Amino acid sequence: MEVTDVRIKRIENKNRLKAVATVTFDECFVVHELRLIEGKNGLFVAMPSKKNPRGEFRDVCHPITRELRQVIEEAIIEAYHQEEEIVE
Repeated sequence: MEVTDVRIKRIENKNRLKAVATVTFDECFVVHELRLIEGKNGLFVAMPSKKNPRGEFRDVCHPITRELRQVIEEAIIEAYHQEEEIVE
């Protein structure tokens, strides 16, 4: 599975949320609302989630393998940094 497009919407505030991303796979499947968050150890990607009746958040979708998660995360972080260069 290949990431064929990443679109970044930067979030300009003082929060940990830095951007929201949309990722397209193999030019035929898209996932919206991935969140790029500044954590204690740097940037990481949170999968789309929804609140259940108990008030807990559960991922709507997520990669099964560590390798695919890494591919997604690297693609989003790279797109974020490229967007950062354009803004500056």
